[in-house]
Amino acid sequence: MNNIDEKLRPILAEVARRNAGEPEFHQAVHEVMESLGRVVAKHPDYLEQALIERICEPERQIIFRIPWVDDQGNVQINRGFRVQFNSSLGPYKGGMRFHPSVNLGIIKFLGFEQTFKNALSGLPIGGGKGGTDFDPKNKSDGEIMRFCQSLMIELHRHLGEQTDVPAGDIGVGGREIGYMFGQYKRLTNRYESGVFTGKDIAYGGSRARTEATGFGNTYFTKAMLETRQTDFDGKRVVVSGAGNVAIHTIEKVQSFGGTVIACSDSSGYIIDEAGIDLALLQEVKSVRRERISEYARLRGNGVRFVPVGKGSVWDLPCDVAMPSATQNELTGKDAKTLVKNGVLAVGEGANMPCTPEAIRILREAGILFGPGKAANAGGVATSALEMQQNASRDRWSFEQTEQRLAQIMKSIHDRCAETADEYGAPGDYVLGANIAGFVRVAKAMRMLGVI
Repeated sequence: MNNIDEKLRPILAEVARRNAGEPEFHQAVHEVMESLGRVVAKHPDYLEQALIERICEPERQIIFRIPWVDDQGNVQINRGFRVQFNSSLGPYKGGMRFHPSVNLGIIKFLGFEQTFKNALSGLPIGGGKGGTDFDPKNKSDGEIMRFCQSLMIELHRHLGEQTDVPAGDIGVGGREIGYMFGQYKRLTNRYESGVFTGKDIAYGGSRARTEATGFGNTYFTKAMLETRQTDFDGKRVVVSGAGNVAIHTIEKVQSFGGTVIACSDSSGYIIDEAGIDLALLQEVKSVRRERISEYARLRGNGVRFVPVGKGSVWDLPCDVAMPSATQNELTGKDAKTLVKNGVLAVGEGANMPCTPEAIRILREAGILFGPGKAANAGGVATSALEMQQNASRDRWSFEQTEQRLAQIMKSIHDRCAETADEYGAPGDYVLGANIAGFVRVAKAMRMLGVI
């Protein structure tokens, strides 16, 4: 706690005590607290009315059983979570994650981060997150449908377009959103298209929503590079992951003239020095749902597959690194390697993909670092635009939506940079993002009274 202001240490200690066994949540709170010493020194009134303590405590935590029947007729049981973290700025907004690693601590960390990310967007949305330890891999469409329908039997009573609006996350794409929304519609007898985002275009989805997180991270990272009079053109880029965020990060980086030489999945990573063939990657991962080694086999031309445990994708020399897989994937060792190899910028496409040690090393080395709560806010920003279209019974073009996304990401970048300057840390996007997000939420909470 040495890097935490002494006035904030008791608050952090109490968070750790009350949330035992939740290291990811502790990590997320600690990371924000590191930035708040400058805020309370300048504005000591933020220490009043237990304001910071209330920001660290979810408004509501929902845990429930999800029974479902597999294709063999066996009853399976999973656990579901929805953490409605903060609604001071608007309805709870945040994705649903389907992954075996999901537990309450992970969902709370994601909801806490989401609160500040949504605040940074400048849009009227609060923070929440949900998920389940269900693993969608190797499940049939029928199994996934039955699971989603069972999940919604409990969850639907906590949702609403003015209450809580879920979206997708790891393991949850258009298929899962469709099954959940369909069951919600059936159970409530209402067509509230704004109650879910990430929907298919056919029933109220927004164009550019699928691309938004990856595109947004690329826009943010490009804005960081421009502060040093450069951009993606001619740069070697490494992207971790091979899901939705990674694929669309690769697409936008390529459109800006960068060469993405590697990406990964849970089985390992591929090296394609000529640049990732995006169409082939989408065929392998999004359509056929194969392991990434299949890309190397089909691509040929000297493309190599490196299995997990035989090295890290971050060992590859690159100008820009964009971790887009999962939390804590880029370690302190990886960060040292990136710095040694001359990396210029790191943009977090996933939620908290860099460990605290990695972030410290990158910041101390003067590397441009875009924290996830700012750099990957494009997904939730476009979700809010989807809610706006649903509310007005309207539908925007892809170009119109992407233009708004680009404007939002530029404004988030500028807000972080200006806040860092204001608090005496020019170029520190971590501090800028944490303080800008915190101040917006804290001001609203103070005005709403002790609730």
